[in-house]
Amino acid sequence: MADDLPIGEVIEPLSLALATHHNAVLVAPPGAGKTTSVPLRLLDEPWLEGRRIIMLEPRRLAARAAARRMAHVLGEDVGETVGFVTRDERKVGPHTRIEVVTEGVLTRRLQNDQSLDGIGLVIFDEIHERNVPTDLGLAFLLDARAQLSLDVRILAMSATPEADVFARVLTSPDDPAPIITSQGRMFDVEIRYVPRQRNDRLENIVAATVMRALRDDEGDVLVFLPGIGEINRAKTALDTQISDDVVIHRLAGALPFNEQDTALAPSPPGQRRVVLSTDIAETSLTVDGIHIVIDAGLSRVPRVDVRTGLTELTTVTSSRASSEQRSGRAGRVREGVAYRLWGKIDDATRLAHLPAEITQTDLTGVALELCAWGTAPDRLQFLDAPPAKALVRAIDLLHTLHLVDNTSRTSDSLPSVTELGRNALTLPVHPRLAVMVLRVREHPEQAWLACVIAALLEERDILRSDKSTPIDLALRSRIVLGLDSHDSADRGGVSRVRERAKDLARRARISSDVFVNADLIDHYCGALLLRAYPDRLSMRRSTPGQFITYDGSGAWCDTKDVLAQEKFLVAADLDADRKSSRIRRGAALDADQVAATLGEDLIIERDIMWDKSRNDLVQREVRRVGSLRLGEYISEPLPCDDTVDALVDRIRVTQLDILNWSDDAESLRQRMLFLRQHLGDEWPDVSRKTLLASTETWLRPFLAGATSRNDLERLDMTMLLRAMLTWDQSEQLDAQAPAKYQPPTGKAIDIDYTDCAAPSIDVRVQKMFGVTTHPHILNGALPLKVVLLSPADYPIQVTSNLPEFWNGSWRDVRREMAGRYPKHSWPEDPRTPSTF
Repeated sequence: MADDLPIGEVIEPLSLALATHHNAVLVAPPGAGKTTSVPLRLLDEPWLEGRRIIMLEPRRLAARAAARRMAHVLGEDVGETVGFVTRDERKVGPHTRIEVVTEGVLTRRLQNDQSLDGIGLVIFDEIHERNVPTDLGLAFLLDARAQLSLDVRILAMSATPEADVFARVLTSPDDPAPIITSQGRMFDVEIRYVPRQRNDRLENIVAATVMRALRDDEGDVLVFLPGIGEINRAKTALDTQISDDVVIHRLAGALPFNEQDTALAPSPPGQRRVVLSTDIAETSLTVDGIHIVIDAGLSRVPRVDVRTGLTELTTVTSSRASSEQRSGRAGRVREGVAYRLWGKIDDATRLAHLPAEITQTDLTGVALELCAWGTAPDRLQFLDAPPAKALVRAIDLLHTLHLVDNTSRTSDSLPSVTELGRNALTLPVHPRLAVMVLRVREHPEQAWLACVIAALLEERDILRSDKSTPIDLALRSRIVLGLDSHDSADRGGVSRVRERAKDLARRARISSDVFVNADLIDHYCGALLLRAYPDRLSMRRSTPGQFITYDGSGAWCDTKDVLAQEKFLVAADLDADRKSSRIRRGAALDADQVAATLGEDLIIERDIMWDKSRNDLVQREVRRVGSLRLGEYISEPLPCDDTVDALVDRIRVTQLDILNWSDDAESLRQRMLFLRQHLGDEWPDVSRKTLLASTETWLRPFLAGATSRNDLERLDMTMLLRAMLTWDQSEQLDAQAPAKYQPPTGKAIDIDYTDCAAPSIDVRVQKMFGVTTHPHILNGALPLKVVLLSPADYPIQVTSNLPEFWNGSWRDVRREMAGRYPKHSWPEDPRTPSTF
């Protein structure tokens, strides 16, 4: 079965290694036959005991192709002895012994059932690619096997000679992992360097090199490009130059399966083909008929921006190992040619291998898997441990999304996964997008729209990008749902997004047979997006198109964009520029939607303050999200302790002046101070200083229910002061310190107690005619100071002994007053009634 392939020479030692050890590493170059031959040759080994083999492939296309090839070798259909499981397809049957699965499938199975019942061997194919699911699945499998003593063997297969890295993780003190190496059978490949100048457009140099290869060399051409955008541009550049006997095919994971299968099929007689491919064809896959490889020398890899926490697909220079694998595709069955679009000197500057994805990308999904698994990262055997700081940031985001809580599962110090978190793990999307979908699952229209938005963000943008491309995800949603159109929309992309959304809806048990009209899309899109990206909420600055983001950094869009004037938007897709990120995709919402969507995560700062413009107490409510101040709301404060505190503070600030100090109240306070000074400390101290210091005791009990300045002004200060007196003191007050003095004629006159040593009255002298005894207080112990006034109310004499005044200086005063006020009575003897 494998004897005619290079891998056949190592099958026997490999089988022996797995018979005597639990782990092994197989190194074999591309084309050696390891992917399709090894599982079949190991299927009947005694140590497998009839159990199944799971083989992990890094890509869906490779999984499907490998399963089909093995089924073909057995003369069976896929789903019999050999089947495959990917995110989108499942073709296995009751008698399937070999399951080819994409990497994430193993992690899901382990999370659901760590025992892996019925599995005897797990093969990690192309483990050198170091994708996150591979590293995570291997770490979980090793941990489960150690904890449960599982009899499951592990085989790591690689096309690069990094065997020691994998063997180190797979080796235990009493069970080393043997390394089996197949030299393969490679034909000579001539390397030709085509240096690319700085100003050369990639598609132009690719097209020129393809035309040169078709002219100078034999066989089909495989071109390695970093992404679908470059593939499409290169195809456009070639379409006008290619002859009729040459067919151009595209090969990328984002393309429909039928287009992928066509690209892999051999050319019909008399026809040549050019396959424009991403690195999907670098390993695992065999592209029949290829004898010419053109390598652009670029790879598109995820890289996380430390400042923003955003993961970008970044185009980087490919590694030397990648270049060797790509070139090797030309020498599978005969001598070939490999064109490298860089200079020979540049070859030495390339990295031997690119860094592992787990060290470079967003770890939110990894963190959620780890929290659900429950074993601390430092106790797991990783090929490369996830960076600690990136993991902490990821766990913080999980808290923000409510996917984990604050309780620790065990001493491992990982937070526990919430029910929402466990449900999110079942959906094949980023945890952010899973939250968006799951949060609205009970609302059919919103739920289906959420699936569409998630698919739009998971897939390549359906609008061809340029400076004028609208950023609005609501527009894209309308296009996917057939309610709108746009000149730059990619029909194939729209179809892929629609199918992806339906698949996600099916997995989340959401109906896709729901009509969502354009108005609902525009209304809900931003709020839905905020559930996934609460940390990407942005608020417009004073300039249209300029926004401040949740963390205080800047973001922008074209000033002519339809969302440039919006107050709030969620920037789901940013370019992660360090100064001010360009918003590529987002949606608008209003402040009320922000408050309603974020709920408990909204920071509401309430304080009660004195509003100078209103000259009254108000309650100010400020709503914040991160660094964004959503708005300020002013209302009347409610009756509560905080309101009373604020009123008391205002009373203190105004030094009691805000209170309703009527003449009677102020007079009472002065009288009480007078009696305290003359009768002793048993009388309350009602000085301003003491009242300010003791508001809690004498004033606060009377402020219950008060909320405003009017309530303070309605306080009866006379009653409050009298409340400080005992019954006896109340009785003595009016007797010892009367508020008024009644002269022989006219109304009673207020007694002024401001000077406690000498209370006084101001009275016209005519009102005192007939008074022979000087007025006294304190039961006659203290004479009042009497200020005698002229008819014009000017003081003419101050006396504390009125009889003496009548006997003495009255004569001079009388003479002066009679001349000034002749119409008034000025008797010689004011004490005798008959004289006035």
